[in-house]
Order: sequence, then structure tokens, then C-alpha cells
Amino acid sequence: MLLLFGSLILCFAIGIPIFAALGIAAGLVLVQKDISLLSVPQNLFEALDAFPLMAIPFYVLAGSLMQNGGISRRLMDLANAIVGWIRGGLGSASVLTSMFFSTMSGSSSATTAAVGGIMIPAMEKKGYPRNFAAAGIAVAGELGAIIPPSLPMIIYALVANVSVGSMFLAGIFPGLMLGVSLIVTIAIVAKLKNFDDITPITPKAWIVNVWRALLHSGFALMMPVIILGGIYSGIFTATEASVVAVVYGLLVGMFVYKEIRIHDLRRIFAETAILTGTIMLIVGFASLFAYLLAINNVSQHLSALIGSVASNAFMFLLLANVLLLVIGMFMEALACIVILGPMLAPIAASYGIDPIHFGMVIIFNVAIGMVTPPVGVNLFIACQISGLSLEQLIRPLLIFLAVLIMNLMIVSYVPAISLALL
Repeated sequence: MLLLFGSLILCFAIGIPIFAALGIAAGLVLVQKDISLLSVPQNLFEALDAFPLMAIPFYVLAGSLMQNGGISRRLMDLANAIVGWIRGGLGSASVLTSMFFSTMSGSSSATTAAVGGIMIPAMEKKGYPRNFAAAGIAVAGELGAIIPPSLPMIIYALVANVSVGSMFLAGIFPGLMLGVSLIVTIAIVAKLKNFDDITPITPKAWIVNVWRALLHSGFALMMPVIILGGIYSGIFTATEASVVAVVYGLLVGMFVYKEIRIHDLRRIFAETAILTGTIMLIVGFASLFAYLLAINNVSQHLSALIGSVASNAFMFLLLANVLLLVIGMFMEALACIVILGPMLAPIAASYGIDPIHFGMVIIFNVAIGMVTPPVGVNLFIACQISGLSLEQLIRPLLIFLAVLIMNLMIVSYVPAISLALL
């Protein structure tokens, strides 16, 4: 275990990509234990040979089609019509757009990139400090991991052997709660810092603007209705829904909004293949890493350690949150779920914690990890869009992190929020 974690930390320190770091660390331990390296492809194949994982490339492709097909821009127009008039309206609209986009893309990074590319420059023009705008977009992007359909939820459902549909239902209220709290936070900061004033508007004008935006974005809004409605009505599974999302996004982008051309498809497919390949490598090598933890009885040792410290479910959740938050700072979200999910879920069950509720606790923690340095994927995307350094985002980011931690505690200790729809 010293060799496994020591080599992993060393690989992280010298900047080796996460999937390669996991593979190198696992390979060294296999050699040290004199286990045939043939177990590497065997474990990778076994980990990736799962029907639910087929949803990953299709949801990634659906997100790309939405971004290139004009769907994301129309969702921004709708969000701006709904909340753009309030104090901090443009920032609030970026959060609401992220919520809309999250119901279709399943990806936190895709949400950040799609919304940030348009909203960060627009927010800066309206007087928002650039670092505050970038931090807000990065944090709002993590709604892509919490609001269904979510790729991290699919991975957790696979490793914890729970229903994907149940996980999707469990994410609805936590996602709404987080979105509303971020909108309130932006409004308060805008008031204190005196930017993005209220834009006077009559109720009649507001209704007209929202109605026009709804008509303009009607086909875009039908996608989450089709995806989630089809899943919960039993017409198709969560995996099949990802294929439906691709077909619908392609038809709308090419024939309704007419913003995708035939020559665009090659680039869209290539980008999807590269991103999907990266995700699958992370999942595969994380599964190999988890296999080595299992054969060394790490879960049993961890269970005994937690049992000696945590006497009840309240203390266990506190310890689990601290552990997940710290590891989430250094490890990619999907790898964190694959490695820790199978270890922590049985321990949570022993304390009487519902596996769906605990799944949302894990999802919320890894989502926070996407906006915490040094390995916060959303932060790097926001930095690239805004042209700022990571250090410049830290100060406004602390405000949002306080809000995220507050929401995490509520989700952890009020299970009804996650389980109300089950």
C-alpha cells in the first residue's frame, strides 16, 4: 500500500495524467506482488464491459451537439428572460442556464465550457469582476454532475449496484437547492459590490419576454422532457435515453435550428471520441486501482478504522465528507467514485444509511472537487476562457465554496431531500 499510494502521489506531483498515474501505480504493485501483468487488460475489459457505461459516449456527444447546434445559446436567452432583470441578473442567468444545460449534457466540464464561453465575457461587460464571473461559472458548472442525467451518477450506480434511474431522481431536489442558493449568493454579492443593478420591468413585459424566449427555445427544452420522461415512464432505460438525446440533438441542430452542417460532424465526433476515450481510461485504470485495494483488504481495514472512531451515522457522514473532500481535491471525480464508492457504500449501509442517499453525498463531494485546486477541472476551464490564473480565482471562489459546503451538509444530514421522489 505504501508503494501504491506513494507512486500515485509522485505521479501526481510531476504532472502525469490521472489515468496514467493510476496505471503506473497499479502496475508497480502488480510487479512487486509478482502478479502477471495480463491482469491489467483483463481488469480493464471487465471494468468497461458494462451496459450502463455505453451512456457515457452518447451523453458526451449529446452535449457537444447541443453546444454546436444552438441549443445552449437559446437556453441562455430563456434564462436571461426569466431572471436577467433582478439584481445580479446576468450571473443568476448563468446559473439557471447551467441548470437547463445540465438536464441534457450529464457533464460538469461540458456545462462549464458551454455556458462560460458566452457568459463570462458578457458578465464582464456588465460590470462583474472577471475573477468573480469566472469563479461563478466554474461553480455553476458543477450542477452538471448533480442534476440528472449525470455521468458520475451512472458510474456510482454501476459500482454500488443501485438503480441509475433512482440516482437520477435523487439528484433533482439537491440540484435545485444548490442552483437557488447560488443565485441568491450572486444577488447578495452584486448588492454589496454594487454591480448589475435591477432592470425595471413590468409584469406584462416580463411575461412577454419569457413567452418569446420559450417559443424560441421550445425544441431545446423538449430534450430533458424526452430524456427524463422516457426514463421514468419506462419507455427506455437511462442508457437508451442517451442515444435518444443524441438523435434528438442532431435532428434539432441540423434541421430545426440549422446551425450544424455536415462538415461539422467530423469535428464533433472527433472531439467526442477523444473525451470519451479519456473518461474510459480513467474509469478502467481506477477499477484496476480499486482491485488492488480489494485484494489487500483495504476496505476491511478502513471499515474497522471508521468503526473505532464513528459511533453513529452522524459521525460516519462527517468523516466520509472530510475524506471525500480531501481526496476530491487531488483526484478526478470518476476515479474517486470508482475507487471509494465500493469501499464506503457498504460501510454506510452498516450504519443504516440508504445507498441512494449516500450516493448523493459522494456525488456532491466529487462535484465540489471539480472546483477545488489543485485538480479542479472546472477551474481550469474557467481560467482558460477568462484568461486568468488559478490564483486570481481563489478569493471569489471562497465565497462559493462556503455555499457549497453548506449545501453539502444539508444534503448529508437531511436524507429526505435526496429520497423524496423515490
